[in-house]
Amino acid sequence: MSVWGVCALALLAQAPAKPAPPPEAAPPARAVPASLTAPVPPAATAPPPVRENGWSGLTPEQRAALIADRADAPLAERLLGMSERFLNTPYVLSPLGEGQGVDPDPTFRLDAVDCLTFVEETLALGLARGESEVPALLERIRYASTPTYEDRNHLMEAQWLPNNIKKGLLVDVTRRYAKADTVTVTKTLTAHTWRSRSSMALQLPRERQPVGTYTLDMIPLDKVLEHARGVASGTILVVMREDLPLKATRITHLGFVVQKKKRTYLRHASKGGYNRVVDEDLETFLARNARYDKWKVTGVSLFEARRPPAALASQPATAGSSATVGAP
Repeated sequence: MSVWGVCALALLAQAPAKPAPPPEAAPPARAVPASLTAPVPPAATAPPPVRENGWSGLTPEQRAALIADRADAPLAERLLGMSERFLNTPYVLSPLGEGQGVDPDPTFRLDAVDCLTFVEETLALGLARGESEVPALLERIRYASTPTYEDRNHLMEAQWLPNNIKKGLLVDVTRRYAKADTVTVTKTLTAHTWRSRSSMALQLPRERQPVGTYTLDMIPLDKVLEHARGVASGTILVVMREDLPLKATRITHLGFVVQKKKRTYLRHASKGGYNRVVDEDLETFLARNARYDKWKVTGVSLFEARRPPAALASQPATAGSSATVGAP
């Protein structure tokens, strides 16, 4: 199994544990594992769902009808509806792959997610005007160009975010919400980075190992709640940690902002404690993250999803492709 797991850091060769019953309270702070995920042995299989999610029990016809229903609704509304159906879906490390080769896991599934695949599949389902468009959209989101392990968007700062921004699928809206509280941060990848154990575990050939400095806007952790209530539901929130030279990324988690009952929540696939997709009070989530000490959380960035030009929605990605920013 393998997806460059931005949310489950350190199970390089371990099968995912069976999900535990969800606790009544938020999970306590715990030490952050030291390495990023990489290919996991194929023998590791997803445990059965503890609870049904909103996709369970649907016939193929019902699922197709649901995806096509109100396809022209505002994209944020579509993302909220599709992501809500994933609530209670078990967290499984790296549940998607290419169906063959380095990562033979299935290319699509609705019964297991990690934090990244939860966002990717929600985006593909929300953007699609019909079920037939979902595979091509998911491919555009997950890969730079071709659906191969080497061409997958493994690294958030260097690949996943910039490639999806270039394709017109995402817009960085961090500064829109935080204004003067926004700070500029960087992630630098060097040849030294790729000599670390966690980086080598990704098994990328040298010519496919990105190097360079990548820049992002960030809201410092202690400023996030000041702006949280103004962030639109459906906005993608990514969690950023301090930059460590031997880590190939500093983004370790992501999910969707959800505003409800005068509170702000993060809808995310949570490994720690919950082991499933949940709506967690953002204040609780941030307080827990603030207590991590081995790899400190420094802040968050915000991204708004956009519809790509209609002509591109059903086409596979092509090398070097880019798109003008689409409509929300």
